[in-house]
Amino acid sequence: MSILQAIILGIVEGLTEFLPISSTGHMIIASALLGLPETDFVKTFIVSIQLGAILSVVVLYWKRFFKSVDFYIKLAVAFIPAGVIGFLLSKKIDEMLGSVEVVAISLFVGGIFLLFVDKIFAATENAPDKEISYWAAFKIGCLQVLSIIPGVSRSGATIVGGLIQKLNRKQAAEFSFFLAVPTMFAATAFKLLKSYHSITGENISLLLIGNIVAFIVAMIAIKVFITYLQKNGFFIFGVYRIIVGAILLFLLWRGVSLNIVG
Repeated sequence: MSILQAIILGIVEGLTEFLPISSTGHMIIASALLGLPETDFVKTFIVSIQLGAILSVVVLYWKRFFKSVDFYIKLAVAFIPAGVIGFLLSKKIDEMLGSVEVVAISLFVGGIFLLFVDKIFAATENAPDKEISYWAAFKIGCLQVLSIIPGVSRSGATIVGGLIQKLNRKQAAEFSFFLAVPTMFAATAFKLLKSYHSITGENISLLLIGNIVAFIVAMIAIKVFITYLQKNGFFIFGVYRIIVGAILLFLLWRGVSLNIVG
């Protein structure tokens, strides 16, 4: 992996991590288009570059992280389902990280659902902020489990989970951001422990570059997304997912090899 490729992947990660379009899916697509080999380091890079993105959440919302112990307990409760399932299915997840086909199907199906989200949850669009219960946090966390499938979108699943719990768009999105911190930190730490042998001195510099770029881009993306989401909803993201998913499925049907090079 070159420095330019690390920068490109950092931009992709920062732009997509907190949008309901699947950052992992886009990272897999970008890796395939860049012709990156399916090595332990590439897979580790795809996961660990999320650290830069989650740091942007901590910086932007740092006051919320000092609000109360209750805040952390709810994040822990919401994290449990994905944490347990992710640990038990880690090998299967690794296998799916190289499949553009899985990403294409997930993007397309998820896009169709997002076309109707605004109508389904119209009643909570302008609802006032409400206290999130432990049970509600757990149920949001259960939906996060779906995001172990590349292309589903962790943020999309958890934001919809928040809407199901009667949160307004802004509050659902922000809780999704907060939940990303323990979830992605754990996923990154677990991946680094499993693949530390693949990280050399040169690779460390690539990881740093990728994370710094992802941090800067994610800071901008979060602010823009929150503003857009409050005014316009999810429809455009559904259209985008359907278009990208359809293009990928068509290329795969035509026999074009898009999977990460083995």
